Amino acid sequence: MACRVQYSIHNSLRFFSSSPSSLNFCSSAKPHKIRFRNSKYVSISKGALYCTCSADPFVLTTPLYYVNAPPHMGSAYTTIAADAIARFQRLLGKKVIFITGTDEHGEKIASAAMANGSSPSKHCDSVSQAYRALWRELDISNDKFIRTTNPNHEAIVKEFYSRVLANGDIYRADYEGLYCVNCEEYKDEKELLENNCCPVHLKPCLDRKEDNYFFALSKYQKQLEQILEENPDFVQPSYRLHEVQGWVKRGLRDFSISRASVDWGIPVPSDAKQTIYVWFDALLGYISALSEEEEQPSLQNAISSGWPASLHLIGKDILRFHAVYWPAMLMSAGVSLPKKVFGHGFLTKDGLKMGKSLGNTLEPTELVQRFGPDAVRYFFLKEVELGNDGDYSEERFINIVNANLANTIGNLLNRTLGLLKKNCQSTIAVDSAIAAEGNSLKDAVEKLVEKARQHYENLELSSACAAVLEISSAGNVYIDEKAPWSLFKQGESGFATASKDLIIVLEAIRIVAIALSPITPSLSFKIFTQLGYSEDQFSNITWSETRWGGLKQGHVTAQPKPVFSRIDLETELTDTTDDSKKTSKKKDKQKTQKNTVKSHRCWSTIIRGKCGA
Repeated sequence: MACRVQYSIHNSLRFFSSSPSSLNFCSSAKPHKIRFRNSKYVSISKGALYCTCSADPFVLTTPLYYVNAPPHMGSAYTTIAADAIARFQRLLGKKVIFITGTDEHGEKIASAAMANGSSPSKHCDSVSQAYRALWRELDISNDKFIRTTNPNHEAIVKEFYSRVLANGDIYRADYEGLYCVNCEEYKDEKELLENNCCPVHLKPCLDRKEDNYFFALSKYQKQLEQILEENPDFVQPSYRLHEVQGWVKRGLRDFSISRASVDWGIPVPSDAKQTIYVWFDALLGYISALSEEEEQPSLQNAISSGWPASLHLIGKDILRFHAVYWPAMLMSAGVSLPKKVFGHGFLTKDGLKMGKSLGNTLEPTELVQRFGPDAVRYFFLKEVELGNDGDYSEERFINIVNANLANTIGNLLNRTLGLLKKNCQSTIAVDSAIAAEGNSLKDAVEKLVEKARQHYENLELSSACAAVLEISSAGNVYIDEKAPWSLFKQGESGFATASKDLIIVLEAIRIVAIALSPITPSLSFKIFTQLGYSEDQFSNITWSETRWGGLKQGHVTAQPKPVFSRIDLETELTDTTDDSKKTSKKKDKQKTQKNTVKSHRCWSTIIRGKCGA
């Protein structure tokens, strides 16, 4: 157990708020009187506070992914979801700062580099580049990519550490306990499995004793309890909030923020023999990412460039660090708290945890190269409700993508454009607003697009996808019922009605392209191109353009061609089975050879939304 050597009086906390559920921390040095509920602000004293400011940018972060291993599907899932949220916020006209990056310090990384016969620096360069490459493959539109080995980041971490030290919240003490190298943290015996195994990594924790520096987390017990009680949107979904409240109410313990036995890290400013604990280092990446390269790195410059974060999107396995440790650290340094921490679930494959020992890992690079970024993005965002655990099955993946993207959306567009070309020379004969006067499909589309907007706002990405898909489904029903191909055969008497029906369906598809663009940006661009719009027009679209009436008289559409090709289920599954057999035979041979030399114990690993801070 940690032994307290010194204790200090906290520069307490206060909040500004127009409503308890819509809050944003800002820092201030002046004390304020307490007001409650219906007043402009609510809280207790001085240090950090909440405010609301519509001019603030929307700052969104993924975890900084730990570079002990290449990117996996869990980290890809988090980043895809964050990208969809960022794209939606841009459609609303907001200035977005979308931050991702890599966490590159710590014992695990030094060990991984050594195992690969590389230096920590070269190892970090290689894996960090792999993340950048995957993000390009997945059409990730991040504005910032921070590496914790960046010199500017190191300067800001040291300044932050010095602030917390000056506030009296860092002290030195001996610590002895059970340490999980993979989690990079000491564990309470109560949370461990048999043989002191970590419940996340299923590996035995090591008995370790060190002389370290500690952060006085326990001092912020009451402030954290009040934040969580007064601001239920601070941690989402709600069941994650209840989980965090449970941790805090059970009592907070001070935690070690330095390591004497780890060389690969940022040196403690006052003690070069120790390095700063990886979490105390990496969490600051969310702030250091905001600093400009040409500026002299400073905490204040970084904060003034966009902090506080509007949303931290993370995997549920790192919720404690983001919803307990991080707010307390920020309060100690007098820095604004983020507005929201959202913890999503884990991914499984065919109903099983993914792990090397099971041979069922899901490689994101391979997946996107086989099926394309739109298919990957759509499946995971449509089929996994953000916040819950989700499962991947290749057969289900192919069936969903074919049914929704190739058939419901792609085929509807292609056959409608084909009819327009054949009968109307690809030209819109009348404004879509006029064509749809008193039309039931128009009314349905307007309701569904508003429904999709609300779902996006609430981070309900799966439900947003479903609402947009429902527009396409309604379009298919409409064109089948109206049968414009038959009306055109009637000659002049049916031409006007048939032409209007095509325009109504194409206008619905135009709206689908905009509303689905946060999820499938490449597909949406292809749809816009088919509708006769330029790349610049697509790049400048806003959510307001989901209003009915975009297609105008005289507008000419492009020559019809498919925007999304069907995936051959039988071919893909056969190829996968053949590859699995080859891989299995190769693994069996390697295993036999290895077993003659040394036995190995395999541990299952969970594919998660995070691997670092």
